[in-house]
Amino acid sequence: MRGAAFLLSAAIGAPALVALVLPSNLFGSAPGTREWRADAPEIRIVDGETIGLGDRVVRLYGMAAPMRGETCQGPRGDSFDCGGASAAALMRLVASRPVTCRIVGQDGFGRGIGQCEAAGTELARSLVGEGFAVATGSALRPVELQAQQSARGLWSHRAGAPQDWRARE
Repeated sequence: MRGAAFLLSAAIGAPALVALVLPSNLFGSAPGTREWRADAPEIRIVDGETIGLGDRVVRLYGMAAPMRGETCQGPRGDSFDCGGASAAALMRLVASRPVTCRIVGQDGFGRGIGQCEAAGTELARSLVGEGFAVATGSALRPVELQAQQSARGLWSHRAGAPQDWRARE
Protein backbone atom coordinates (compact mmCIF):
# COMPACT_ATOMS: atom_id res chain seq x y z
CA MET A 1 0.00 0.00 0.00
CA ARG A 2 2.84 2.38 0.84
CA GLY A 3 4.40 1.76 -2.57
CA ALA A 4 1.19 2.73 -4.38
CA ALA A 5 0.83 5.92 -2.30
CA PHE A 6 4.44 6.84 -3.05
CA LEU A 7 3.96 6.28 -6.80
CA LEU A 8 0.77 8.34 -6.78
CA SER A 9 2.52 11.17 -4.90
CA ALA A 10 5.43 11.07 -7.32
CA ALA A 11 3.12 11.07 -10.35
CA ILE A 12 1.34 14.18 -9.09
CA GLY A 13 4.28 15.97 -7.47
CA ALA A 14 6.90 15.57 -10.22
CA PRO A 15 5.01 17.54 -12.92
CA ALA A 16 4.16 20.27 -10.40
CA LEU A 17 7.82 20.55 -9.37
CA VAL A 18 8.96 20.66 -13.00
CA ALA A 19 6.41 23.41 -13.76
CA LEU A 20 7.75 25.52 -10.90
CA VAL A 21 11.42 25.07 -11.81
CA LEU A 22 11.36 25.48 -15.62
CA PRO A 23 11.31 28.95 -17.22
CA SER A 24 7.79 30.18 -17.91
CA ASN A 25 8.38 30.78 -21.63
CA LEU A 26 9.93 27.38 -22.38
CA PHE A 27 6.80 26.02 -24.03
CA GLY A 28 5.95 29.07 -26.16
CA SER A 29 4.00 31.20 -23.74
CA ALA A 30 4.17 35.01 -23.90
CA PRO A 31 7.65 36.53 -23.92
CA GLY A 32 9.24 36.87 -20.47
CA THR A 33 10.49 40.41 -21.02
CA ARG A 34 7.55 42.78 -21.01
CA GLU A 35 9.26 45.88 -22.44
CA TRP A 36 11.57 45.82 -25.43
CA ARG A 37 13.55 48.81 -26.65
CA ALA A 38 15.91 49.46 -29.52
CA ASP A 39 17.88 52.47 -30.69
CA ALA A 40 17.53 53.72 -34.26
CA PRO A 41 20.43 51.72 -35.80
CA GLU A 42 18.92 48.45 -34.52
CA ILE A 43 15.43 49.06 -35.95
CA ARG A 44 14.16 47.59 -39.20
CA ILE A 45 10.72 47.85 -40.73
CA VAL A 46 9.53 44.40 -41.83
CA ASP A 47 6.15 45.53 -43.17
CA GLY A 48 3.37 47.95 -42.25
CA GLU A 49 2.55 46.14 -39.02
CA THR A 50 5.84 44.48 -38.03
CA ILE A 51 9.03 46.02 -36.71
CA GLY A 52 12.39 44.50 -35.85
CA LEU A 53 14.06 45.65 -32.64
CA GLY A 54 17.54 44.20 -32.82
CA ASP A 55 17.09 40.42 -32.87
CA ARG A 56 13.44 40.63 -31.75
CA VAL A 57 10.40 41.01 -33.99
CA VAL A 58 7.23 42.75 -32.83
CA ARG A 59 3.84 42.94 -34.50
CA LEU A 60 1.93 46.10 -33.64
CA TYR A 61 -1.07 45.52 -31.40
CA GLY A 62 -4.61 46.51 -32.38
CA MET A 63 -4.16 47.00 -36.12
CA ALA A 64 -3.59 45.28 -39.45
CA ALA A 65 -1.85 46.68 -42.52
CA PRO A 66 -1.92 45.38 -46.10
CA MET A 67 0.74 42.85 -47.02
CA ARG A 68 3.69 43.95 -49.13
CA GLY A 69 2.81 43.44 -52.77
CA GLU A 70 -0.93 43.92 -52.24
CA THR A 71 -2.18 46.15 -55.05
CA CYS A 72 -4.31 49.24 -54.56
CA GLN A 73 -5.45 51.86 -57.06
CA GLY A 74 -5.03 55.59 -56.79
CA PRO A 75 -7.69 58.15 -57.74
CA ARG A 76 -6.49 58.17 -61.38
CA GLY A 77 -6.63 54.38 -61.63
CA ASP A 78 -2.87 53.93 -61.23
CA SER A 79 -1.85 50.76 -59.33
CA PHE A 80 0.63 50.82 -56.45
CA ASP A 81 1.89 48.54 -53.67
CA CYS A 82 -0.34 49.54 -50.74
CA GLY A 83 1.56 47.21 -48.37
CA GLY A 84 4.74 49.04 -49.33
CA ALA A 85 2.96 52.35 -48.71
CA SER A 86 2.03 51.17 -45.19
CA ALA A 87 5.61 50.09 -44.52
CA ALA A 88 6.86 53.48 -45.74
CA ALA A 89 4.40 55.23 -43.40
CA LEU A 90 5.74 53.20 -40.47
CA MET A 91 9.28 54.04 -41.54
CA ARG A 92 8.43 57.78 -41.49
CA LEU A 93 6.96 57.45 -37.98
CA VAL A 94 10.08 55.75 -36.66
CA ALA A 95 12.50 58.01 -38.63
CA SER A 96 15.76 57.41 -36.75
CA ARG A 97 14.11 57.46 -33.33
CA PRO A 98 14.41 54.81 -30.62
CA VAL A 99 11.37 52.55 -30.29
CA THR A 100 9.94 51.09 -27.09
CA CYS A 101 7.32 48.33 -27.10
CA ARG A 102 5.27 47.03 -24.20
CA ILE A 103 4.71 43.38 -25.06
CA VAL A 104 1.12 42.26 -24.48
CA GLY A 105 1.22 38.79 -26.06
CA GLN A 106 2.63 36.55 -28.73
CA ASP A 107 1.30 35.61 -32.16
CA GLY A 108 1.23 32.18 -33.79
CA PHE A 109 4.68 32.74 -35.31
CA GLY A 110 6.32 33.43 -31.94
CA ARG A 111 6.62 37.18 -32.51
CA GLY A 112 5.84 39.51 -29.66
CA ILE A 113 2.70 41.60 -30.01
CA GLY A 114 3.27 45.04 -28.61
CA GLN A 115 2.09 48.56 -28.06
CA CYS A 116 4.99 50.51 -29.49
CA GLU A 117 5.99 54.13 -29.56
CA ALA A 118 8.73 56.26 -31.03
CA ALA A 119 9.44 59.65 -29.44
CA GLY A 120 6.05 59.60 -27.69
CA THR A 121 4.11 58.72 -30.85
CA GLU A 122 2.02 55.54 -30.56
CA LEU A 123 2.77 53.72 -33.82
CA ALA A 124 -0.45 51.70 -34.26
CA ARG A 125 -2.71 54.66 -33.48
CA SER A 126 -0.79 56.85 -35.91
CA LEU A 127 -0.83 54.29 -38.74
CA VAL A 128 -4.58 53.76 -38.36
CA GLY A 129 -5.16 57.52 -38.06
CA GLU A 130 -3.12 58.23 -41.18
CA GLY A 131 -5.13 55.61 -43.10
CA PHE A 132 -2.36 53.06 -43.61
CA ALA A 133 -3.84 50.36 -41.33
CA VAL A 134 -7.21 49.23 -40.01
CA ALA A 135 -8.23 48.62 -36.42
CA THR A 136 -8.52 44.99 -35.32
CA GLY A 137 -10.27 45.86 -32.07
CA SER A 138 -12.66 48.46 -30.79
CA ALA A 139 -10.01 50.74 -29.23
CA LEU A 140 -8.75 52.13 -32.55
CA ARG A 141 -12.01 51.84 -34.50
CA PRO A 142 -12.97 55.54 -33.96
CA VAL A 143 -9.53 56.55 -35.26
CA GLU A 144 -10.06 54.37 -38.35
CA LEU A 145 -13.49 55.93 -38.98
CA GLN A 146 -11.93 59.42 -38.86
CA ALA A 147 -9.30 58.36 -41.40
CA GLN A 148 -12.04 56.97 -43.68
CA GLN A 149 -14.19 60.09 -43.40
CA SER A 150 -11.20 62.36 -44.00
CA ALA A 151 -10.00 60.22 -46.94
CA ARG A 152 -6.49 59.86 -45.52
CA GLY A 153 -3.86 57.41 -46.68
CA LEU A 154 -5.21 54.33 -48.42
CA TRP A 155 -8.75 55.65 -47.85
CA SER A 156 -8.06 58.56 -50.24
CA HIS A 157 -9.66 56.53 -53.02
CA ARG A 158 -12.04 54.03 -51.40
CA ALA A 159 -12.66 52.06 -54.58
CA GLY A 160 -8.92 51.50 -54.82
CA ALA A 161 -8.41 50.56 -51.14
CA PRO A 162 -7.55 46.95 -50.29
CA GLN A 163 -10.43 44.55 -50.95
CA ASP A 164 -10.91 43.52 -47.31
CA TRP A 165 -10.93 47.20 -46.25
CA ARG A 166 -13.79 48.05 -48.60
CA ALA A 167 -15.86 45.31 -46.98
CA ARG A 168 -15.57 47.18 -43.63
CA GLU A 169 -17.64 50.16 -44.81
